[in-house]
Amino acid sequence: MTHPFIESYAPNSHVSAEPKALNNGLPKKSVGIIGGGTAGATIAIRLAALGLETYVFEKKKSLIDGPPMCHLHSGGNLYREIPDDDCIDLLKQCIDIARLYPHTIDVRPTVFAVPKRDDDSPEDLFPRLDKLVKAYSELVEQDSANKVLGEAEHYYQLYSCEQMLKLAKQKQVAKPTSLDEWMIPVAKHLDLDKLKFPLIVAQEYGWNIFRLSASAQLALAEYKHAHVLTNTCVKSVSPVTNNKIDKQITKWNIEYQTQASLEAKTVEVDYLINACGFQTGIIDDLVGVDVKRMVEFKASYITHWQGAGGQIPEIIIYGNRGTPEGMAQLTPYPNGYFQIHGMTNDITLFNDGLADATPMSAQPKLPDKYLHYIKDGWDKTALQARNQTAIDYVAEFVPAFKSANTQNNALFGGQQIPGDDDTLRVADVSLYSHISYARAENVKASSTLIAADQIVSEFIKLGIISSDPAVNHHRSSHQWSYLKHNSCENIGEVARILAGERGFPIDMAELNNSL
Repeated sequence: MTHPFIESYAPNSHVSAEPKALNNGLPKKSVGIIGGGTAGATIAIRLAALGLETYVFEKKKSLIDGPPMCHLHSGGNLYREIPDDDCIDLLKQCIDIARLYPHTIDVRPTVFAVPKRDDDSPEDLFPRLDKLVKAYSELVEQDSANKVLGEAEHYYQLYSCEQMLKLAKQKQVAKPTSLDEWMIPVAKHLDLDKLKFPLIVAQEYGWNIFRLSASAQLALAEYKHAHVLTNTCVKSVSPVTNNKIDKQITKWNIEYQTQASLEAKTVEVDYLINACGFQTGIIDDLVGVDVKRMVEFKASYITHWQGAGGQIPEIIIYGNRGTPEGMAQLTPYPNGYFQIHGMTNDITLFNDGLADATPMSAQPKLPDKYLHYIKDGWDKTALQARNQTAIDYVAEFVPAFKSANTQNNALFGGQQIPGDDDTLRVADVSLYSHISYARAENVKASSTLIAADQIVSEFIKLGIISSDPAVNHHRSSHQWSYLKHNSCENIGEVARILAGERGFPIDMAELNNSL
């Protein structure tokens, strides 16, 4: 079942033929993917491009409508606490994902500032930044098409207090074309007296969730053998063939019900993929897999501020997560809209918003009020109060932002965290070969293509797809079929419809600058 407005963007002439070399005579296999978030949708694109009969089950009206995301973590500089190797992994993953979804990336720099109240120093990050420059240079040398973050030598730059004071006297330009021009409004609006220097400016870009959803839906509409069932609830999963001696499972039945039908239906698949996001544990329980995990309810807030005077970079003020002085993140969208994260328990985090799995169930249980928010929407009074708190928090460092206006919606939801480390930022997939089952748990959306690659490797090992390199050539060369037929403009058209359907300003579906 395809979303109605997607059909008009995917005429039959665009439907891709199944790759001729796919299975080299092997019987065609089918895969069921439960969950149509970033992980489920990306894995579906990857598998459909290989010709597999692919079913995606998503309970919401459209794909990729989940917890807050707005930032391409191409270097992981938001997270001072994670290892350098994780930052390099995030860099690689973000370059990869940007090549799959190029029309979702808002090209503008991110400013990272250490406040004077913080114990750390900007210099602490210099060794990591240099490692990232080296890693990015090597990736560009391997493939020039990896140069999606600008020139490697400009990956990051430093600004002293003296430079910022000079920039504050310059006239702001409507459309910045140099880094100095980007930094003029920062110099004018940021309270420099509260910061340590130098400021760090890195090529970490914006990532637009509405355009990501549009891109994924248009991509899957390319394939006759990709079946996207939105407004659909999975009722149960059960093994079709189960050898009780060695406990092998080779097929699964998925029972589901669409919103438009009272009748439950079933489909039989050769492999089951759990991409249910924060509800991953529900399927684990049905399958019979025991695993440790946490779930966290998080939110970010939409505001409108006309005082920036034009385009402005993303601004990050470092802080310790979960404390009253947690990190502040101000993310710009076109025409004066901003998204705010404040990593305190009064803004993005919640005192009772982190839940653990139990010995009785792999699914952590969030408090009922958060489940109610996720299902039915947020209480407007509580939403407005947190939104205003977010504005006040940013205004401590950007005083003019005090005049920003709250909006009537937020980006919020549950986020799964594998294991028991709530600082984890890099995770991908768990494979259970003996029961034809995989679980994708992506803490960051940029990990999803790597997770898909691991599943493809598993399928080659199991004989579900051919090991012939020609079968997988599109992946190494990033020759994604939908990009031949869909421009930045028509992806934007679908994204605007999605933003409106979800109750967000239409401007939030636009990019300030595209790749």
